[in-house]
Amino acid sequence: MLRNLFSIIRFFIFWLLFFVITRLTFELYFFYKIRGAGFGEILQTFFYGFRLDASAAAYICTIPLLVFIVNWCIPSWHTKPIWLKIYVGLILFCISLNTILNFNIFREWGTKVTFRVFSSFYHAPSEALASSGSSPVGKCIFIGILLLSSGALLSRYVIDYRFRKPAAKPSLKIALICLLVFVNFLFMRGGLQTEPINQNAAYFSDKEILNQSALNTEWNLFNNIFENFRKPYNPYTFMEPADAEKLVRDSYTAKSDSSLKILTTDRPNVVIIQLESYTASIIESLGGDKGVAPNFEEFISQGVLFNNIYSSADRTDKGIISIMSGFPSQAIRTIIADTLKQRKLPALSVVFKNAGYHTSYFYGGKSSYMDFNIFMNSHAIEQITDENAFAPAQVQTKWGVYDDVLLNKHLQFAQQQKQPFFSYLQTSTNHEPFVLPVKAHFPADEDGDASNQFRSTAYFTDSCLNAYFEQAKKQAWYKNTLFILVADHGHRLPRNVAEAYDPVKYHIPLLFFGDVIKPQYRGTKINKLGGQTDIAATLLSQLGIAHKQFTWSKDLLDPGSKDFAFFTWDNGFGFMTPQQSISYDNSGRRIVYKDNKNASEATTDKALQQGKAFLQVVYTEYMSY
Repeated sequence: MLRNLFSIIRFFIFWLLFFVITRLTFELYFFYKIRGAGFGEILQTFFYGFRLDASAAAYICTIPLLVFIVNWCIPSWHTKPIWLKIYVGLILFCISLNTILNFNIFREWGTKVTFRVFSSFYHAPSEALASSGSSPVGKCIFIGILLLSSGALLSRYVIDYRFRKPAAKPSLKIALICLLVFVNFLFMRGGLQTEPINQNAAYFSDKEILNQSALNTEWNLFNNIFENFRKPYNPYTFMEPADAEKLVRDSYTAKSDSSLKILTTDRPNVVIIQLESYTASIIESLGGDKGVAPNFEEFISQGVLFNNIYSSADRTDKGIISIMSGFPSQAIRTIIADTLKQRKLPALSVVFKNAGYHTSYFYGGKSSYMDFNIFMNSHAIEQITDENAFAPAQVQTKWGVYDDVLLNKHLQFAQQQKQPFFSYLQTSTNHEPFVLPVKAHFPADEDGDASNQFRSTAYFTDSCLNAYFEQAKKQAWYKNTLFILVADHGHRLPRNVAEAYDPVKYHIPLLFFGDVIKPQYRGTKINKLGGQTDIAATLLSQLGIAHKQFTWSKDLLDPGSKDFAFFTWDNGFGFMTPQQSISYDNSGRRIVYKDNKNASEATTDKALQQGKAFLQVVYTEYMSY
């Protein structure tokens, strides 16, 4: 009897061993990130990861345990080993696949695989595949095959597929069944403590890469899926609602109402050009690489540069909402994908339509991606130009047309458009897989990374912008147009040093440009700390249009508005002030980044409390829509 019961323990141990193999694989793959840690610290990832590993293993054991119990209780029922071999093979395949998928996700997002990945693939499979275009597919497949093979080989030595019903009295049988179920349940919830185990159990280090390594990838994924399908609630309740509201509203209380007026007119045409992944790291004036965006430097000399601006998050669907609606990112959610909620957001296009502007949206790809078209249609955009408006021969990438084709399309449109008009242009060439219709400006990457590919596509977009403006200057509408150049989000490339929690990943350019800029302000740099959400209030203040509906937006040209920026990533946030900038991982319930190491504890805690208040109130408002 004991031998047969021990088979269940061996089955459980097998999965613990396989999770050790997948964790080791993760650490070897990202060795360049983890090499700064000591050997002892790396070993601790296996120790601190054990509880989540055991929980995940217990979940996997649930079905075989139930089959064992039923088989044991029904004398006439006999199960053959083949079903368990198929079950093990299926789970091994899923874990191996999830492990290699996680390589690209973690490299790009800085977090483990979540429900969002599969949701994106379901709604937009071609775009999701395009996003992984820069990943080393062959290498990942090879690792996946090795994992699957090693798991299959190990299972032959550890798992006992032969099942013999233990002989036992009914009373003992019932007692043993209850014990097995209880122990398995105990491992599933991580112990007898009041709250079930959560991600925090794996967090032990100030080095975030070690915490992510300790975090069981499969447990994290299924926990995230469960959270997405459970009854909606606010997972970011850090303080009393009234206290959170006060902290947020105090941040938007300006000491004055005297915005610097930089425009020659209060009714210009407005063209917002949202630049795909145009991180500050490629803008020389923002401390970025020289020579990647040389024309942008010329634009800066003729415009007003806001040089201390940060994106709300690291994805386009969150950036477009922050720019158009002045609404911050909600970390684990994206409001644009909820068509009922996003309709209730304010939007610049609605304001301009009510002010007598013609409104339009230009995107070279499928506007149905992440429900962009639904947002635009429900927010007073009169004309949507997307991939369907171009000849099939012009659609040469997985993201639609190249940026030069898109910008030329807008030139044709604007030349025939009655003024004033508002246009929102969304570029896409500087997106994975970083392909070009011309020879790459920078040499090929020798180390397998895509840094120079990224530089080359950014350089191409820069050249397209220059050609666009050179042609636009020849048209009558140009002299009465304000152009706003802003990135949808930052990127880990080209320097490949920014982690998900690092503010440098979110640093982006924001430039007001055009002949409507007063000559005395051309070449001006505004140092105020802010974000994409501040575009709405800043722009509308220049035009003398009320903007109270944009409650999350401040006027960057008002000397009395406060300096701060707020950004989120998957289940974490960053809050920046001139005195201190911090990043907080909500999974591990800890600060994972401090900019000013010499700041007082009170200063750091103040930034932390402000960030918590922002995320709590943002999510509360998201749920109320």
